[in-house]
Amino acid sequence: MKRYAYFEGKFVPIEEANINIQTNSFHYGTAVFEGVRAYWNEEKGQLYGLFLKEHYERMLANCKILNLKVEKSAQELTDITVELLRKCGHKEDTYIRPIAYFSDLTISPKLIGYKTEIAIYTVPLGDYLDLSRGLKAKTSSWHRINDTMIPARCKVAGAYVNSAFAKTEALLNGYDEAIMLNPDGTVAEGSGENIFIVRDGKLITTPSFSNILEGITRNAVITLAREELGLTVEERPILRSELYVADEVFYTGTAAQVAPVVQIDHVVVGNGEIGPITKRLQEVYFSVVKGDNPKYSHWLTPIY
Repeated sequence: MKRYAYFEGKFVPIEEANINIQTNSFHYGTAVFEGVRAYWNEEKGQLYGLFLKEHYERMLANCKILNLKVEKSAQELTDITVELLRKCGHKEDTYIRPIAYFSDLTISPKLIGYKTEIAIYTVPLGDYLDLSRGLKAKTSSWHRINDTMIPARCKVAGAYVNSAFAKTEALLNGYDEAIMLNPDGTVAEGSGENIFIVRDGKLITTPSFSNILEGITRNAVITLAREELGLTVEERPILRSELYVADEVFYTGTAAQVAPVVQIDHVVVGNGEIGPITKRLQEVYFSVVKGDNPKYSHWLTPIY
């Protein structure tokens, strides 16, 4: 399978989609990116892009924060992505990475006076986290970035150093993932995922003002929990100790999907197994993204 990328205005073979080492955003992390998935349905012979336009709408909003001037609409970027996926001919679950950046070969950390370019590439990707078993998570010693520092709602490339510190600390200590707290001690999110807890049959997740990425998968799971499972969903601050007494805990995200957590620090979550609500949400979620639930077909873009 020959791979292509959309690079600075045209489709090129992936090996030709290269930036100069002098590129400004490479030095200062002043790029905005997205993570998007497409799911292959073998029975239908169809690849479904999940929330393509919604991801580009979020990306363009984030670009506005960094003064990146992308001269294309969310719909135009969606159409380009569909064409790219067709050119690559993917027949498997696929990850899509668009990124907008300052392409000038200039040294100076600023957000004005530079030219914006955009690149999009795709890569086959199965499960980012192991969904067949529960994950072990470590409460990180690294605080989540604050909105007055680097807005967490914005997928700024440089901000992910914060995530890398937390994820690496967790891995080096024998855990699978991190849970990041805000400076006030409330829960923010994982290193690259939103977080939910279940208490007494109620689903609870951290609100947008808790320095989280405003997750598209998070919103989808909230919708499915309410409409398909009939659950009450609360968006409110979560204290660290609530993680330890929760009946269930799980992450959500484009890459993470719906990923159960069965241990946090030294504490077993629930009975140490994937909880019934988490398991049911996984089942419903995958039926939707694979194109097997027509009720949510408007979330999907058929590629072929």
